[in-house]
Amino acid sequence: MTSTGTPSAGVARGLAQGLVRGLVAVTVLLQVAWPLLSGEPRRILTITTVVVFAAASLAHALASRGATYAGLLMLVAGGGGLLVEAVGTATGLPFGGYDYAGSGGADSLGPRALGVPLVVPLAWVMMAHPCALAGRRLAGAARGWLPAAWLLATWDIFLDPQMVGEGHWTWSSPAPGLAGVPGVPLTNYLGWLLSAVLMMLVLVRISGPPRPLAVDGPAAVLLLWTYASQVLANLAFFHRPAVALWGGALMGVAIVPYARSLRRSPDLARR
Repeated sequence: MTSTGTPSAGVARGLAQGLVRGLVAVTVLLQVAWPLLSGEPRRILTITTVVVFAAASLAHALASRGATYAGLLMLVAGGGGLLVEAVGTATGLPFGGYDYAGSGGADSLGPRALGVPLVVPLAWVMMAHPCALAGRRLAGAARGWLPAAWLLATWDIFLDPQMVGEGHWTWSSPAPGLAGVPGVPLTNYLGWLLSAVLMMLVLVRISGPPRPLAVDGPAAVLLLWTYASQVLANLAFFHRPAVALWGGALMGVAIVPYARSLRRSPDLARR
């Protein structure tokens, strides 16, 4: 009998899977609560949600693919996110000129490193993992970087208007932008796409299939819930129908076939 089949290994695996599911559930509950709050409670909840979401993605990465992949996820998405944001705030490349001070205050998103709130690279981590797995599922290891990068970049259509609206960052030249989405320039989305491509060229290839008896359901839930909840929230709570339309349509280019692939394979077939 192999070590993966021992009772102790089974208990450890069960605990790991329970932790992942618990973190996913808490992430969903925090996102549900976010539109219902305002002011300082919402600011604190913003940071908390990102931290818990990132923990859920990292826990799933560790449980399903091991420590090497989880470490590389943190390095590529977290370290890469920190680097590109630091360059962005210092030079305006590749996103356009922006400032984290904004109307929300210099420390509205908590402590910083290299001028970037530490919660920001965690936001790259939290979405990079489920996007990488979705891209690999849709197009395999060699070409999955394309849908994965598209998912990560188009998610920002929801993220940036929300954070600008909360005053966490502002743009020096917010025009031209997407029709009906003020405050965020088109250069930002192009910068996100470029950054996402570079990240996903690495992450999709190294992600590999899940370990025996591990599944990618938790990552799928995080990605699909984020998409659906953002469309709904922008329509019903934030009163940003253009954001819901742009984000829903563009992110939906990859989300819809991904959701269909999950329906065809309830066991989340390994790829």
